Formats: sequence, structure tokens, C-alpha cells
Amino acid sequence: MTDNIAQSTETQSIGTDATLLLVDDDGPFLRRLARAMEARGFTVDIAESVAEGLAKAKANTPKYAVVDMRLQDGNGLDVIEAIRERRDDTRIIVLTGYGNIATAVTAVKLGAIDYLAKPADADEVFAALTRKPGERAEVPENPMSADRVRWEHIQRVYEMCERNVSETARQLNMHRRTLQRILAKRAPR
Repeated sequence: MTDNIAQSTETQSIGTDATLLLVDDDGPFLRRLARAMEARGFTVDIAESVAEGLAKAKANTPKYAVVDMRLQDGNGLDVIEAIRERRDDTRIIVLTGYGNIATAVTAVKLGAIDYLAKPADADEVFAALTRKPGERAEVPENPMSADRVRWEHIQRVYEMCERNVSETARQLNMHRRTLQRILAKRAPR
């Protein structure tokens, strides 16, 4: 009984147009998130590349979208732009493992309503998609530790340097061996 009430409340917060486009090149994550969003009442379509995301956005522009910032064939911002050109009421969330203020600002300027760092769970994505305009996001229970923030920054610079350890070490003003040790370790919590 309580599951039906919860599901009915979720469906009400989505509205009548429950089309959702998920764009992410991490296949297992994408399929898990798609199943979770379908269970919450969305009609889900998935894309694993910018090209596929653009094609699906043009063919059937969704009411909701969750787009990964970095995809193997390009930038998720291109998908956001294509969606915005066709529909200005789409609620778009940007997901990324390499968050920074500049890309968050760009995503919001292009029309994203929120910006979530990976790994984001289905509850966080659902809450961001259905949050009312002006409603504030809840403060996370477990904010990232300083070690995690440092690790995220190093990973972002490493990706920007196209996974070149020597160039990343130069950019970070760090010894190459120190960087190699950091990259070999798991991400701190």
C-alpha cells in the first residue's frame, strides 16, 4: 500500500509527459539508471554517445534529460544545446565525474537545471529532475573529504592532459612518481 502511494506521488511530481533521455557512455551505469527511472514512472530512452544522443533528441525531444558531460565521442553540452533548440521546457541534469565551476556555469547557461557529480544515485537524479523551481537542494549528508576533492582535481587534470602522466605532473607542479602513486590508488571516500 505504501509503495503505491509513494509511486503515485512520484508520478504526480513527474507530470503527464514523462519522457526521459539518458546519455552516458558508461553502459552498466546507464542501464541501471534507466531501470531505476522506469521504476519511478519515466518513459526512458538511452544513448551511449553524443551522436546517438543528438539523433534521439532530434527525433523525440524529451521533457527530461540526464546527460553526462564527457562522452567518448565528444561533449554532452552539444546534446543539451540540441535539446534546448527544440524544446525550452526540458528539465536537464548534467552528470560528470570531472566537476568544476566553469563547466557547471556553461551547463547552466545552456539550460541545465542542476549539475551532479558522479557517482550519483537514482534518488539524487530523481530529486534533481523533479525539484520545483527555486527549491533548494538538500545539503549532502556526507560531503566529499578534502582528500577526495584533491583526487577529483588530479583526475580532471589527468583527463584534460589526455592521460599523459608527464604533462599532468607538470600542470600540477608535482613530481611524476608522486603522481603515478596517486593515480595507482583507489579514490578516497
